[in-house]
Amino acid sequence: MIAWRVRAARLAGVRATMAALVATTLAGCASMVPPYERPAAPVAAQFPNAGTAMAGTPAAEIDWRHMFSDARLQRLIEIALANNRDLRVAALNVEQAQARWQIQHASLWPTVNAGIGVNRQAQANGNSVTTYSAGFLVTAYELDFFGRLRALSDSAQAQAVSAEEGRRAVQIALIASVASVHLALLADDELLKLTRETLDTRVESLRLTQLRFDHGAATELDLRLAQSVVASARAVLAHVQRVRSFDENLLVLLVGAPLPADLPAGAALLAEMPAFPPLPVGLPSTVLQRRPDILAAEQQLIAANFNIGAARAAYFPTVSITASAGSVAGEFSGLFKAGSWAWSAAPQVLLTLFDSGRNKATNRLAEANRDAALAQYDKAVQTAFREVSDALAGRDTLSEEARQLELTVQAEAGRTRLVDLRYRNGVASSLDLLDSQRSLFAAQQLALQARLAQAQNQVTLYKVLGGGWSEPASAAANPGAKFAR
Repeated sequence: MIAWRVRAARLAGVRATMAALVATTLAGCASMVPPYERPAAPVAAQFPNAGTAMAGTPAAEIDWRHMFSDARLQRLIEIALANNRDLRVAALNVEQAQARWQIQHASLWPTVNAGIGVNRQAQANGNSVTTYSAGFLVTAYELDFFGRLRALSDSAQAQAVSAEEGRRAVQIALIASVASVHLALLADDELLKLTRETLDTRVESLRLTQLRFDHGAATELDLRLAQSVVASARAVLAHVQRVRSFDENLLVLLVGAPLPADLPAGAALLAEMPAFPPLPVGLPSTVLQRRPDILAAEQQLIAANFNIGAARAAYFPTVSITASAGSVAGEFSGLFKAGSWAWSAAPQVLLTLFDSGRNKATNRLAEANRDAALAQYDKAVQTAFREVSDALAGRDTLSEEARQLELTVQAEAGRTRLVDLRYRNGVASSLDLLDSQRSLFAAQQLALQARLAQAQNQVTLYKVLGGGWSEPASAAANPGAKFAR
């Protein structure tokens, strides 16, 4: 009885020691992965040209349907979201990344196989013996004491989150591209209308100059100049028609399908487009961390950080187990009799003693990849800061440029009316009239381009501020916490 108690006490001590060893090992697992902290943004604390704070909903929380209220544009964006091939590839990249994570995560659990077999063995006396077997088998299941498999699984999950953020970035860029090209087409149509009107005016001037030349009231120089101006206007018309065809082809590519004939009516001119809602900017610390491309870069950094943990865990022993449970009988019916089943387990511990520096090089590679991912993250933040700064600079200057060019158009239009009146009364020369017409047409073109740039700048600002996606307040406050163990 005393001996039994001694053996029981020893067994309890062994169990306590093993439990302490396992607990210590598992506690050490957390130290394999370096602690992650979001890097400090390598940009200024304020955007240049940000101006005074504006009240309103942040761009990242404004749905694209509220930003672009034109019915025709909304329909074009809907078709693009359903058919664009770049967005489709981005969505498939998400599925691939999620599948890779599921494959890696499955390594945390044993693979259980079941089977039934028959073995017929010949004996020396000419007889044969048949045995039947059935059971379950777990082959070389690695017990993840040091967190290697968990780190690889977490890395794959972070990459899946990065792929999802990448898909969001592609979608935001697609929405902005469709909107910008649609605005360009409206400007093309307006410029076509303006060019045709200018051509008609110059053709009429050529007709009058031809009449004056036929009656000796104009010189051949006046006639040739009028013919040259008409030819130039026709060349401009051909150029505008070509540019419009290019823009329409680009829109078809973005939409991913031929433009349907039943598109709803929308603004016919650029000036008729509904006004965009105000877009408050905020601080870089909050704005930049809500952009999907920056979140994707951060998740890649997090994945690289987990890979360092997996590389460090490779220095420690690998613990695996092979186990089986089943039955062997001389007859098939005997396989499932009570008491015929048995089990076995064969644990194995492997420690690498010499690998020619493979583990050390793997660890160095993981750290280099982490440093490269950090550099890519910093670059993504700096690029985003510059994009927002450029858009803000455009917002502050394009409106004034457009206003001044409209004043220029008004002045040139008044000048052309006066010169035309003087020309019809024989006071001004045809050269004066053609010069004023050229100046008016050039001013009208510049004013239209400025209005287009102003509208497209609003679209760009919406995109670079991460417009189109809204998330819960907790996620918005710390988006990197999606997966930053």
